[in-house]
Amino acid sequence: MKIVCVVENNVIANSDLQSEHGLSFWIETPDGAVLLDTGQTASVFSHNLEKLGLLPQTVSALALSHSHYDHTGGLEIVLAAKNSLPIYANPDLFRPRYALRNGEYHSIGMKISQSTLSSQANIKLSDTPIELIPGLWTTGEIVERPEPQGSSPHLFIQTVKGWEPDPYLDDMSLVYKTSNGLVLICGCCHAGILNTLFHVKRIFSEPIIAIIGGIHLNHADNQYLDHVVEVIAENFPSLDLYLNHCTGETAFAKLSKAFGQRVKKYPAGSILKFE
Repeated sequence: MKIVCVVENNVIANSDLQSEHGLSFWIETPDGAVLLDTGQTASVFSHNLEKLGLLPQTVSALALSHSHYDHTGGLEIVLAAKNSLPIYANPDLFRPRYALRNGEYHSIGMKISQSTLSSQANIKLSDTPIELIPGLWTTGEIVERPEPQGSSPHLFIQTVKGWEPDPYLDDMSLVYKTSNGLVLICGCCHAGILNTLFHVKRIFSEPIIAIIGGIHLNHADNQYLDHVVEVIAENFPSLDLYLNHCTGETAFAKLSKAFGQRVKKYPAGSILKFE
């Protein structure tokens, strides 16, 4: 099984890949290939797929970690490549989402409508875990969230009560079962990295050996980052972390100091392999 980082804020050195604030992973196993997210733009997503020799028409399924534009911007590339592609996501995926900037609310959700997407793909919405291909699962909705979420103070939804902070109900990750334990593959982890880790531990009842992706600690203060380090050290002592996108430089430095070589950056073009 291998995971290729297709789109990310940074790229590996001396490559022809393009970077953007976004994320996409290509997950390939003997039973098929699955995409998690599609980056921010169709142009960067398609360019990097081509440079990496990855053919979107060969994927078995697409999973969307959440609806933000920097994870769903390349959807048209996958839809054009394969008709009726299964797309897995949380039922709250199509809720309009906004960012408050300079006193105005701007849409930051998917550019493609639910009706258009439904006409071109086989949408499978579920708040419970689903097996996409053998060994690769969605987390389902992260229901219990006693720890802080991976939130941003300027992100909102509109309700009958007015503007409210986004509860990130659509956030989900993927879990791959290896012979040695579970690999957790995150988009942004808006549900909170600790909430997500304990959810996976509770649902799948196997040790978690690695986290890959963005874990949205870029707004976390030092006190909470110290708490994250303590919880991981106590409850997930053999965890390897391959981090990118929204993790944050301060968080990366703090985790690196605590866990040394077990923490690595994971820019576009990087490939990880698991038995």
